Amino acid sequence: MGAQQRVFKQKIRSTSSLRKIFKAMELIAASRIQKAIARSQSASPYANALTRAVSAVASESNVDHVLTTEPESVTRAAVLVIGPDRGFAGAYSANLLREAEELNRLLRSEGKDVSLFTVGGKAKNYYTFRDRAIEQSWTGISEMPTPENAREIGEALLQSFNSDSAQTGVDEIYIVFTKFVSSVKHDPEYRRLLPLEVVDADEVATGGTSEPAKDAAAFPLYEFEPSAEAVLDSLLPRYIDSRILSALLSASASEQASRQAAMKTATDNADDLIKTYTRLANTARQAEITQELTEIVGGADALAASSAGD
Repeated sequence: MGAQQRVFKQKIRSTSSLRKIFKAMELIAASRIQKAIARSQSASPYANALTRAVSAVASESNVDHVLTTEPESVTRAAVLVIGPDRGFAGAYSANLLREAEELNRLLRSEGKDVSLFTVGGKAKNYYTFRDRAIEQSWTGISEMPTPENAREIGEALLQSFNSDSAQTGVDEIYIVFTKFVSSVKHDPEYRRLLPLEVVDADEVATGGTSEPAKDAAAFPLYEFEPSAEAVLDSLLPRYIDSRILSALLSASASEQASRQAAMKTATDNADDLIKTYTRLANTARQAEITQELTEIVGGADALAASSAGD
């Protein structure tokens, strides 16, 4: 075997090994997408009921609550960036971080300091590499987030929101995540969590899908016991947790969908490379065979001419 054939054979073997890895990751991501969508849908009834309850309290009472009242001046804002822990997801991380940077520039242009909170190793590494201070980060939860994870993040954000410290206290809280629309469409976006902006129940529960809410009827009249303030104190932290969990589940499904698409493309590219290297190896083999035949024929002609001369 010639040198060129050995090179192409080695490339074919290495590309075939990578193809097996890409195909396995594609199948794993495909199975996890369905699980992530199912988890998001299973959380919908609770999120729907909680959203309607908070909306009722916020709309039917005239209570000035710290979580629903706009501050007179905003000097510091917290930004929670929900990213992946692993790569191999195409432009998923890049698009998310680009959206986060756009929000950071917007806040700074308004004269606000930004306090960063991150979910996922990619977002943490991005800001750490650029020497950007991170108040708190959570890793290892992007693919399988739990209500406990959402509660922990929500408590940290609420603690920062309720803090009077000029160094750690914030006046607004934003969340940056990737909204899952379908297996082929998932868009990064940012939303303001606090001061509270009550959204439609179906948007909270499904992460922004277009299906209408089943319970979209007008709010009935309510009486609050013991008081509207106490009800808000109890409901709003849970509402924030449900919003964060919804964003985590939507980001998880988006991550798996992006990874499946990226690994599908990588597998197809590996197939094309294998075909190309195989064709080049065959061409090199044919060239070597042709050269060997030419040398044999030339040698035979030389021997024949030598014999004729004798």
